[in-house]
Amino acid sequence: MSEEYVEVKEVSEEHGKTQIKQPYRAMELETQVDYEEFVKSHNSVIVEDQAVPIGRKWIINKFGPDKDYKRETETVWSFPDRGDWATHVGNYRGNWSPFIPRNLIMRYTKLGEWVLDQMVGSGTTAVECKLLGRHGKFVDINPNAIMVTRDRLNFDYVSVDPDYPLDLKLETYVGDARNLDKIDNDSIDLIATHPPYAYIISYSKSKVEGDLSSLRNLKEYLNEMRKVADECYRVLKPGKHCAILIGDTRRHKHFVPIAFRVLQEFLNARFVLREDIIKLQWKTKTTRERWRSTKLDFYRIAHEHLYVFRKPLNEEERKKFKLSTRWWSEQPLTEKSQRIRDTQPNETTTAEVQAIKTKLNPYGFVYIPKNALASLPFKPGDKLRLKIDNVNKCVIITSA
Repeated sequence: MSEEYVEVKEVSEEHGKTQIKQPYRAMELETQVDYEEFVKSHNSVIVEDQAVPIGRKWIINKFGPDKDYKRETETVWSFPDRGDWATHVGNYRGNWSPFIPRNLIMRYTKLGEWVLDQMVGSGTTAVECKLLGRHGKFVDINPNAIMVTRDRLNFDYVSVDPDYPLDLKLETYVGDARNLDKIDNDSIDLIATHPPYAYIISYSKSKVEGDLSSLRNLKEYLNEMRKVADECYRVLKPGKHCAILIGDTRRHKHFVPIAFRVLQEFLNARFVLREDIIKLQWKTKTTRERWRSTKLDFYRIAHEHLYVFRKPLNEEERKKFKLSTRWWSEQPLTEKSQRIRDTQPNETTTAEVQAIKTKLNPYGFVYIPKNALASLPFKPGDKLRLKIDNVNKCVIITSA
């Protein structure tokens, strides 16, 4: 068996507690007052390379889908008419159809419960929360996106539902999905979000630090999505749901399964898979522009995956759903560990362990953060051997 290691990082101590510096941007509240001050000097913001108008008065003809609308009951969803009620418009590249968050909110939440969209973009989920009477926390790494969200929420609405919350809270933040520092553990009833599909659309053109859509390396993107998944798991209430819409791409005319690999990261974060919904795509800009020819030697990608994950109530319940959990005993192999396996086929190896911030106390014990334990390529009950390497400042972890 090859030896894997956990890197020891320097950490500071304050009042006897270990303090680990958070590398990701903290959440910063942006209020209606902030928005009103902003639009005094701005009538649009730039997202990707498009100007999105803000600050105008909304003229709304309807506050919901047509009367023949029915909630989805099957695992294939198709919305040729993407939905244009309230302030939903299609001038924000890559935003999802309001039918998607509407279906999720109505199925998985009740009036007055809390919804989170930590990659809210143009605010589609936020608008649906306002219309459906759900409290919400909405986050985006791009300040311009948050101004668009506040703009889309800037309309008057009076519900006819007598149970509609009179104190509805719709909070917007500039922040990083990997650091939801202003959201408590086990406090959210539903996560409904639409992450960037790796590098397909660069929403900020690399101008916003921490923007996941600016990452050009798929492995790096997946590493960061695992951190997003960990935060989702932390803030979600046990028994509640996390839904993400994710798609795939092609490189050199061959299929790149981004969605499936993101699925793996969320299962690695200890979620249980509740649903895999196929959402059909209509009028996709990238597909139209890149693959115009009718004589292609491959099929155009015309679907996305809407994964609905569930946070188990406890470990006993997790065992009940074991067939819907991570089905591999190791982390997916990295390039390095695959090379080791190929060159040493008779040796049992584990996947490479990602660097984890740890602390050695004076008694020789190793501190590993609880939320990092799931990333170790060992199963509960395994006996481990730890060896402290003072020269390389690391801890060697092997099977006993």
